Order: sequence, then C-alpha cells, then structure tokens
Amino acid sequence: MFRSLFRPRGAPDTHQRRIVIQGMNYAPELIGVGKYTTQLAQFLVSRGHRVEVIAALPHYPGWRVLSPKPWRWETGQEDGVSITRCPILARRGAKIWRLVAPLSFALTAAPIVIWRILRVRPDTVLCVEPTLFAAPAALLAARLVAARTVLHVQDLEIDAAFATGYLSKPLLRGVAHMCERAILRHFDQIVTISDAMASRLSHKGGAPQPVMVLRNWISGMDGPCDPMRSELHAMAGVPPEGRIVLYSGNLGAKQGLSVLIEAARHLRAKPGIHIVVAGDGPMASVLRAAAVSLPNLTLIGLQPAERLAGLLAAADLHVVPQERAASDLVFPSKLGPILASGRPLVVTAEPGSELATWLEGVAKVLSPGDGRALADAIAGELSREQPRGEAMASALAARLEAGTLLPLFEQCLVPRGRLPLQVDAWADRAEAEDVASIA
Repeated sequence: MFRSLFRPRGAPDTHQRRIVIQGMNYAPELIGVGKYTTQLAQFLVSRGHRVEVIAALPHYPGWRVLSPKPWRWETGQEDGVSITRCPILARRGAKIWRLVAPLSFALTAAPIVIWRILRVRPDTVLCVEPTLFAAPAALLAARLVAARTVLHVQDLEIDAAFATGYLSKPLLRGVAHMCERAILRHFDQIVTISDAMASRLSHKGGAPQPVMVLRNWISGMDGPCDPMRSELHAMAGVPPEGRIVLYSGNLGAKQGLSVLIEAARHLRAKPGIHIVVAGDGPMASVLRAAAVSLPNLTLIGLQPAERLAGLLAAADLHVVPQERAASDLVFPSKLGPILASGRPLVVTAEPGSELATWLEGVAKVLSPGDGRALADAIAGELSREQPRGEAMASALAARLEAGTLLPLFEQCLVPRGRLPLQVDAWADRAEAEDVASIA
C-alpha cells in the first residue's frame, strides 16, 4: 500500500540485496517505532531489495497482544515483505513488565533470527532498538555469514528505563550499561534520530564512529489534507465553536502526560478550550479517571493511519509534553506529522535541549512539568491572530520528507560501492537536491 508513496522518481528497481530486519514493533501498529520500521521495509522492497522482518506479535501502544493465538509464531507476506512474528509477554501494570516484554521477545526471536540469517545469507542485518536485548543473536548469525550490521536506535531504552524509574538499582545500572557497550561495538554502523542521542551513543564508548543521524520522516500519508474538524468535534463531544488542543500518540511514562491533567484543571475557567487525547498506552486509565471530573479533558482512541493527517489538521493547537528526565533520551516522532499539518504547537522541553533548540521560533517551548505554565501557553497560543513560525515549520517539515530520508537510509544499509553505478548516480542527484532544498 505504501510503496507508491515512497518510490523515488527515476530510481531503478532492478538491483536486489537481501536485508533482514529485526525489530520488536511492526505493522499493524499505528504509531511509534513500528510505523517507521514498516515504512522502511516497504520502501526497500519498492527499490527492488528482498526484505525479511522478524518482529513481535502486535502489542503497542496498548501493551496487549493483538492475536488470537498469542503463544504461536506467525509467518506471512505483506506488501512484498516476508514477516515472522514472535510471541511476547506484554502486559500493562507493574514496571517489571517493561523489562519482561523485551526479554521475552529476545528469547522467542533468537532461534528465528539465527535460522533466517543462516538460511537467507543476507547482505545486511538491521536491528532496531528497542530492543537491544534481541541484538546479540542477530549479531552472531550476521558474523557467521559476513553480513553488514546496522543498529537503528529509535529509543535509548536503557537510559530511559532508569530515567523514568522503571529500573533503579545501581548495580543493575552498571551491568546494563556494560552489556550495552559490549553490544554497540559489534555493529558496523549505528543510526539514530537526533544529534543528542548520537552524542550519548558516542560517549558510551562502544559505538562505531561516526554515529549517523537520520530523523524520522514524514510519509505521503502525513501530508496536508482536508481537516476532519466536524468528525473530531463529534468524537470528542466538543461543540462546533469549541477550540481543541490535541495530543495524539503513545500514552506512556516518557510523555509526562500528567501535566495535561493539571493544565486541564487550570483551563476550567476557560470553557471554550478542550484538551483531547487520541492514543493508547499505560497512562490511558489515569487520564480516563481524571477526565471523569474534568469535562474539558476527553480521551478518544487511536485513529487509523489513513485518518491521522486529517485528525492532526483538525486541531486548533497541538501539545507535545515530555518527562523532564527523558530529555535528550528520545526525540518525539510525532513532531514531523504535526509540522506537516500546519497547526500551531506547544512543546515542553528542557531549555537548551536539542528539541528546544530545533523548535526555536517554530513552537512555543516551555519547561516540563508545570501544568499552570502549560495552561497559560495554550490560552496564549490560541489567542494569537497569526500562528507562530508557520514558514519555519513548513521548512522543517520539508526536510523530513520520506523521499529525502529513506534513500539516505538505503545508502546506509547498502553502502556506496555496493550499489550499481546507476543507483550511485541517482543518489548523487538526490543528495544534491536535498542540499539545495535545505540551503
């Protein structure tokens, strides 16, 4: 379905490389890491490569396995991608499950990834973090067949687990970081989504140099479209004249979503403003309980991918909160589609952080954790006659287009010199056009 969206104009499809991707998340998961791994795999197929994916059974963001047979491995073909889905122990609740889930996937995926790599003998093995726990088996098998190994770091999961309190024992921290360094140094290339994350990876001491930064992209489905304004108001129970402040995405610990509850309390004096949360995850029950006594706070479910752009365009304002402790450990992937929607944005980020710097002049940025300040910022942005940084937001969104970033990712997986000359020539043109557009 996505292949036509990502096909670079004039790019040849005749050359084939074998690529195995191991990642915990994949379609039909609508948001998060799985969305980008799916789009990358489909793009590579559209370029003529043979792609196999080893993933967990769908479970994110609700942390509930979406399969009638959760203890069975599943195989199939989707959009030209061969997929093996492995069991995972996913459950909401106790923090220990955030450790059990990736470990269980590492165990159930290990025999599959070793078998498939030895059988397929791929040119490149791509591992996606989360989860790093599953990487050793893939690295071992890749070494046996002399395959290039690439790690795509979407989330510094070990640092984030300690920063958000999922893990806390000092001894465990030392052991975890020692194992992390040992795994990192065995990859030929590491790719991540922000400069701050790249710097952390480099300072860990095990990462190969340099760590490559490729931000999460905006696909054709994230672009401008007709707003679903009346539908969004109906779903959220907001009157037509009401102003909607939208949070869309994962409802997890790193998002710092409790600040939305506090902001909603402070905004009760402004009855025309409604905070709408479209998502799922561990914090859903907390938000739902708070909404009982806050008529200006409403939860709606995740929307299908084909409706997301219309949903984002229908909001009067977007809000992206973030836990203070997670600053520079993650880079919100939802920013690209929000920028593409053309709607104003309020973000909480530590002053001087990469996120705050990147959005300077584009969004209203304030420190995390202050619900009153967030409420004041929401009211202030909604009262502006001219949205903040419209032109700059459009320029940032243009730099995140899939047509620019996905070919660069392909070059990372299949380095220059391993591609045929006509592909090298096309890549030169793509890079030249990218530089010109940024300049």
